[in-house]
Amino acid sequence: MADNSYNASPTLACVSMPDIGSPEKPDVENKAGESPPPSGPPDGGRDAWLTIIGGFLVQFCAFGYMNSFGVYQDYYTRDFLSNKTPSDISWIGSFQLFIMYALGVVVGHAFDSGYFHHTMIFGSVFYVFSMFMVSLAKPHHYYQVFLSQGVGMGIGQGILFLPSLTIVGHHFKRRRALASGIVVSGASVGGIIFPIMLSKIAQRTSFANSIRATAALVAVLLFIANLLMKTRLLDGTVGRPAPRPEVKSILSDWTFVIAVLGAFLTNLGLFFPYFYLQLYAVAQGIDPSVAFYALTILNSGSMVGRLLPNFLADSLGVYNMLIPFIVISAGLIFSLLGIHSFPSIVAFGALYGFSSGAYVSLIAPLLGQLSSHVGELGIRMGIAFSIVSIAMLIGTPVEGALLGREDAEIVWSRSIIFCGVMVALGSMMMSISRFLFVKRRGSNSRA
Repeated sequence: MADNSYNASPTLACVSMPDIGSPEKPDVENKAGESPPPSGPPDGGRDAWLTIIGGFLVQFCAFGYMNSFGVYQDYYTRDFLSNKTPSDISWIGSFQLFIMYALGVVVGHAFDSGYFHHTMIFGSVFYVFSMFMVSLAKPHHYYQVFLSQGVGMGIGQGILFLPSLTIVGHHFKRRRALASGIVVSGASVGGIIFPIMLSKIAQRTSFANSIRATAALVAVLLFIANLLMKTRLLDGTVGRPAPRPEVKSILSDWTFVIAVLGAFLTNLGLFFPYFYLQLYAVAQGIDPSVAFYALTILNSGSMVGRLLPNFLADSLGVYNMLIPFIVISAGLIFSLLGIHSFPSIVAFGALYGFSSGAYVSLIAPLLGQLSSHVGELGIRMGIAFSIVSIAMLIGTPVEGALLGREDAEIVWSRSIIFCGVMVALGSMMMSISRFLFVKRRGSNSRA
């Protein structure tokens, strides 16, 4: 892979905000007698690690909140939207995921054009506003919840999600997988905190107040995140922007295309436990007041899974870590067919959280590895996430439909088998992509 070198150029000081009227322009002039700015990602330093912290906070607030949708699925199914089927309700979360990924091409292009801070500020405001609107929705008014949560929060998360991942490539190359793992682990921490916060506050006051409390926390953390993150926009030639990405050449890269197909198939089934594990636990006779801990344990395992495999991937190869964990995830999904007690659900949650977390955290480093230069990072991730968004849109509603209607007995086996097969097929596509990658780079290349 080409050496992705470019100059340092922070555009947002910790005490000021960028000029909203124009994209961020790197400072390429040096004072007389000063050495030129260093080329290439620094793989460390104050600005780099502050950016990682900021990205962690964004992932905590965006994808972390999405990871708590199992609480909403359970509450809506049993109470707030009890007039709707589980499949109808899952459309809210799946459309939220769809929008979050589907905006990838637009947001990725804005990122590559230098509008990082503009998108982050707008996305933060829009996201928090939408969260407060969810808290104002009326019981059994499905359209209000769908518009505010599925559409509104989805748009806000979509604007925030991709840039907070892509910015890692501006600061890290050799340790990119580890840095990306730290950032996306924020989603797992959010998936631990938000279900407990939503459930506990709802038990003491109301579910609407629990949403408002989490929205206030998100507002504060996103404000801090916007102050911390910085960009580096040039390649190794002083004063020259990174090369413009060629979409045609990207779409003719079969290694990339097959990897995206693998991600598509994997995502059709991967998030089933994140949406339905709490409801599954209740269906097994577990008290709803403790069933939400299954989701918390799932996200706790995911937090570890987003760190350790990424640390190893920098030395062993991204494909070599990614593919085994997809296979393990498929096997664990099938194991749900024989899991009925709370201890076994807890064990499943911890193990599945680890394996699925490894997959989620390694996708961004994989796309970075397949990019020929830094100017492609945003558009490659945008294309990949936009295609995968279709799987996000149809996956959980299909699984909800396979479960059966609310007034009939829920049949879990059909959804479990469907999800397990899809994830297994995804691992096969990733294996083919790895073969093409090694063939192109040479047998001695680290995959």
